[in-house]
Amino acid sequence: MALFNAAPTRLRLLSRRRRAAALGALATAAACVCLPAPVRAQPAAEKFTFITNWFAQAEHGGFYQAQATGLYRQAGLEVTIRMGGPQVNSLQLMAAGEADCIMGFDVQTLKAWEQGVEAVTVAAAFQKDAIVMVGHPGVVKRLEDLKGKTMLLATPAYSTFWPWLKSTYRLDDAVTRPYVFNNQAFLADRNAVQQGYLTSEPFSIEKEGGFKPAVFLLADHGWPPYSTTIVCMARTLRERERAVAAFVRASMLGWKGYLQGDAAAIAPANALIKKDNPQMSDDRIAHAIGLLKASGMVTGGDAARQGIGIVTDERMKKTYDMLVGQKLLDPAKVDLAKTYTTRFVRDLRVMP
Repeated sequence: MALFNAAPTRLRLLSRRRRAAALGALATAAACVCLPAPVRAQPAAEKFTFITNWFAQAEHGGFYQAQATGLYRQAGLEVTIRMGGPQVNSLQLMAAGEADCIMGFDVQTLKAWEQGVEAVTVAAAFQKDAIVMVGHPGVVKRLEDLKGKTMLLATPAYSTFWPWLKSTYRLDDAVTRPYVFNNQAFLADRNAVQQGYLTSEPFSIEKEGGFKPAVFLLADHGWPPYSTTIVCMARTLRERERAVAAFVRASMLGWKGYLQGDAAAIAPANALIKKDNPQMSDDRIAHAIGLLKASGMVTGGDAARQGIGIVTDERMKKTYDMLVGQKLLDPAKVDLAKTYTTRFVRDLRVMP
């Protein structure tokens, strides 16, 4: 009888153990469900500072487009765009380590090597320099008509384009007068010719004077430098080559998007431009974009065949030879090969 009564007891014990095991399994499963899966850490974006050459404007639009649309972030960079301006010596700031790269200009970069500043051009957003001469309609019909006119020039002109313009068209220093970055002297004298920037002075002259001036883009008449370039210190290229390559590629993709996108696509970039420079208006931005497209400033010339941002040996030598010929550069102090590199753009192929 005792044996008979013991069987149910063993069965009850076995049943309790099975229930405990089942409950334990359920508890373990519940814990697995509730605990979050481990998160794999994303690599931190690399900080990168870029200083422009002036107050924010459409002429910087490709860089702002890359910022606004996340191209820099996708490239692994946390980019800060700092505005330049008349009181900002961007080259000096870069040499002092306060910027990784700057928006440069061939003449400035080549001249820097005379002073021992190892600044290297790595890409050219603008295939042309946007400097123009502006005349009164009907008075100046071609650059040959500059002879005998009063030339309004800013101080930097005398160490950049003026010696070339003077020798090419046989002009004289005696006809020059200061240009103080307003249009009043030009508007008051029909015999005056004023320097300017393709997307700026002609626009303001039309607004203030009520007429469309005659505009001559010097690049279309043989003035050779690139402009709106990306310039970095030689040491930066040695120490941060990957970051520079990422910045160049994202920037040129930004330029492609800015010039080919519709109004909605470029609105975020324009919003950033106006945030940095509240004086910038929508009509001025639209005007500048139209001229950048029409002139082939970014997408023309070699860029049409080799991609946006391209720099070639031939163009750099042409600028170097011109500066040496005009006695604006000492060839004994400047080794052209060290002042630029094509390795960041020659295989980039960001086609318009």
